[in-house]
Amino acid sequence: MDDEVFDAVIVGGGPAGLTAALYLARARYRVLVVERERFGGQVTITSEVVNYPGVLSASGAELTDTMRRQAEAFGAELMLAQVEALDLSGDVKVVRTSRGDVRCLAVLLASGATPRDAGFEGEERFRGHGVAYCATCDGEFFTGREVFVIGGGFAAAEEAVFLTTYASHVTVLVRRDDFSCARSIADEVRANDRIDVLTNSVMDEVDGDGVVRRVRWHDVRTGETHEYSAEDGGPVGVFVFAGYVPATELVRGVAELDEQGYVVTDERQMTSVDGLFAAGDVCRKRLRQVATAVGEGAATATEMERYVRAVQERTGIVPRKPVAATRPVTSVPSAAASGASAGRGSGADNGASGAAPEAGGAGREAAQGPFDETMLSQLRAVFARMASPLTLRLHLDDGATSRELRDYMEALAAQTDLLSVELAGDSHATDTPAPASGNGGAGGDDGELPFVEVVRADGTPTGLAFHGVPGGHEFTSFVLGLYNAAGPGQPLSDADRSAIARIDRPVSLRVLVGLSCTMCPDVVVACQRMAADNPNVTAHIYDVNRFPELRERYEVMSVPCLVIGDDSGERVSFGKKSLSQILELVG
Repeated sequence: MDDEVFDAVIVGGGPAGLTAALYLARARYRVLVVERERFGGQVTITSEVVNYPGVLSASGAELTDTMRRQAEAFGAELMLAQVEALDLSGDVKVVRTSRGDVRCLAVLLASGATPRDAGFEGEERFRGHGVAYCATCDGEFFTGREVFVIGGGFAAAEEAVFLTTYASHVTVLVRRDDFSCARSIADEVRANDRIDVLTNSVMDEVDGDGVVRRVRWHDVRTGETHEYSAEDGGPVGVFVFAGYVPATELVRGVAELDEQGYVVTDERQMTSVDGLFAAGDVCRKRLRQVATAVGEGAATATEMERYVRAVQERTGIVPRKPVAATRPVTSVPSAAASGASAGRGSGADNGASGAAPEAGGAGREAAQGPFDETMLSQLRAVFARMASPLTLRLHLDDGATSRELRDYMEALAAQTDLLSVELAGDSHATDTPAPASGNGGAGGDDGELPFVEVVRADGTPTGLAFHGVPGGHEFTSFVLGLYNAAGPGQPLSDADRSAIARIDRPVSLRVLVGLSCTMCPDVVVACQRMAADNPNVTAHIYDVNRFPELRERYEVMSVPCLVIGDDSGERVSFGKKSLSQILELVG
């Protein structure tokens, strides 16, 4: 018996990984699923999955949340961490993560794929200033404006329909002569009188000043060029859904990949490396759907069972068997399932980027405050590991948002003795300096109220503050910020820890987020960790929809928007980033 070894480690918590975890755990193997973002994968932002057998209709988040809870009920273990390297030599493999090394007998790579750039001129320059990759996150920024969608697959079709919720009109540019998705979805797009579909069309260039104001494309058959700019000179939105890049960097140079970077597997889903399996969107396949990912996950798990059993017999290493959870798996969706899907249009599952939050939302039974049972269980787990108390210092005005924030923080503090709530100054302002001055105070003026500042028991600020109410996708981020500030915090790599410690000047990190954005939490958690570990750093998070003046100041048309302020001025960066990437930007 070896308590320190797993039978299998699964890299990626999407449908393929969760299905494999369920099958392996149910067969009494010890399995760990390591996910770097949010469990559920790309399908979690799909509002309505109607082509998954046995489920008449469900959001992607509901569907994958049930998968997660099923796997946990049979004893699968889950961990949020970044997998940094694999050592696949020998019978015992080593998965090196941001939370330490994990030993196992077999590894399943189920890390999925990420959105691909379209490659037109101006794409990188206007990223976040008119060029976007997530309709859920950024569609609202283009309310009443003309929007272009690039792509002809499931994601492009469904998101085009969704964008009509905000945009005055949507034009879809399809490179080929028709959509590549199911005809039912393509027909829905063509039937929408607010959408034009231009086939055999390729975007050439976007241009403007601070934001996109002009787009140019051409017809590949005739070579004819077309341009569009708004009559009022206003901004134009360009949403890119041009396919995906497999997340296989972890095994590049280790396992065989095809010319597109997908993992090559045999009939057992084994890669060219003994003991390394692959399933889901990292593999080359003709159809990328939840149903095919689940099927591959199940089939791969049975092959892994045979492999692991042989290794156990050969080595005598038998990991501790999992203990199945006693709680039943019900059909009631958790906050993870319900928080991200409200307001989306219908359609089949697709490969749109992003993920649902682990918890979010508000307004449930008063006895629980704004938290449902899933959220409460997460809170209890975090609070049980916090090492020191914190104070939630509220900076309020007389508005409804301030009342909402106060109620939210008081409900949160009621769940543990480690949190208390206090009011700062009078009811209208704070006398603390602005956030750019380092960790000396929470900062802000009346235009940045209300906000909650996280303070240590001795009265010193942690540098963490949230402006608005941290619901939706930011609930988990806020709680993780508390855990990192109170200690011991999430494990860090030695390189990241050293880089944080080397920051020797005041650095202000402002993150403008949308509560429905699936890409924001990673940036928020990383910035908060930097502030919690280094008194020279502040991390202020803003619900961009509550602070339009900041949105205008930085010409924000996409979230997350990271504003780095130091003695050299301000630098603005858009898009999802890891802690290491933010540390490189800070320098």
